[in-house]
Amino acid sequence: MGQDDIHLEESKLLLDELILKPEGFEEYHENEIAKILKEIYAQDGAEAFLEYMNTIPEEHLGEVLLELPENIKDEAIHKLSVDQLVEIVDELDSDDAADLMQDIEDIDEAKELEILSNLDDIDMEHIKRLKKYEDDEAGAWMQTELFSSELDERITVSIDRLKYLRDEENLDNIHQVFIIDKFGILIGVIQLDDLITFDFQKTYREYFDKTHKMIQTVKAGDSIDEVIKIFEDYDLVVLPVINYQGKLVGRITSDDVYDIIEERATDQIYKMAGVDDETEEDKDIISITKKRGAWLALNLVTAILASFVIAIFDDTLREFVALAILMPIVASMGGNAGTQSLTIMVRQIALGDMGLSDAKNSIRQEIIVSLLNGLFFAVLMGIIAFLWFDNGKLGFVIGMAMVINLFVAGLFGASIPLFLKKVGADPAIASSVLLTTVTDVVGFFAFLGLASIILS
Repeated sequence: MGQDDIHLEESKLLLDELILKPEGFEEYHENEIAKILKEIYAQDGAEAFLEYMNTIPEEHLGEVLLELPENIKDEAIHKLSVDQLVEIVDELDSDDAADLMQDIEDIDEAKELEILSNLDDIDMEHIKRLKKYEDDEAGAWMQTELFSSELDERITVSIDRLKYLRDEENLDNIHQVFIIDKFGILIGVIQLDDLITFDFQKTYREYFDKTHKMIQTVKAGDSIDEVIKIFEDYDLVVLPVINYQGKLVGRITSDDVYDIIEERATDQIYKMAGVDDETEEDKDIISITKKRGAWLALNLVTAILASFVIAIFDDTLREFVALAILMPIVASMGGNAGTQSLTIMVRQIALGDMGLSDAKNSIRQEIIVSLLNGLFFAVLMGIIAFLWFDNGKLGFVIGMAMVINLFVAGLFGASIPLFLKKVGADPAIASSVLLTTVTDVVGFFAFLGLASIILS
């Protein structure tokens, strides 16, 4: 029995124990359970996975489903009955419930409508409200479950209410009390660790001061980029969400922001390589092959373009064989230098840190850095070429070509993502192909063009 088989058997034994004693699920994070189910799916197949999934209590299954890869989650949603999904959605926080309902809608819209009609009115209203927001809006990521108190409410009354909500409504991750006026307008926040030092017989007004009014907020229609920036700048755990009248409508928690950041980082990596996470998780060989093949076909076109440039100088190449040996060095150095600039720019754009003045400074910086590196490596490669082929002119040619190509690499590596962003294209998808085309074509043209002039 292999190591993987032993590990899987141990995981299945743990899951069997938890199914016999469901209270044990409280001791494990849903991600751990999802990993076991994913392993069962991979090694024992879909049937074994679905059998185990159907034995997990509904109050835990929803969060586990949301941790599964898209293709496995979709298969589970297909198999689960409407009654099961109603129970699962009912147990989730509003933001997670809205996410799962969106997944269900994407698979089977009729099933989603049937589930929605079987939920209680409050849950239905919350889900409908959250689904109105686009994925890039703050409102799409907020929870409607929160704890607030009016300024003149006695602290002991609000604490009793919080205890009730915790026990009966499963309200969790409460770190503060949002203070509102009688119209629901958010006016401040009091942290729970401050609250425990107060006299519970007094009202919030008696303790409320200007420090409690110093609170970061975001509007439901604001960009999720703004949310991420606020969390990063102020090291927040929770961010209240208000409407355009200032009324408290929800909260965004740090765990969701971490998920967004991780998802974006993964998405950027996949896109720059010409693949996507959904296809890779699918594990269908034909589907993966088609997706990657389309990207490779585009790369083939750019490679042919570079070959046309080489073909222009075929007579020069036949006369100086050394050029064919050194030519890949110029293209490779340009490509790597450009990728460095490209990566920096795509990251800054993705994080929303790129204003007009920042863009100009970044382009200038990348050009200077590329030129300095170009000069250094031009001298180094010129000496190497001279010693290798005993030809000073050849050393000068490759040195000049390297300066030109690294300059172009810095310029276009920094400019291409900004241009694509301006025209509404995703910089992560097309930047690398365009950059490779530029550095290959310019590198070959500069090297062979200079060689045909200087060495002839």
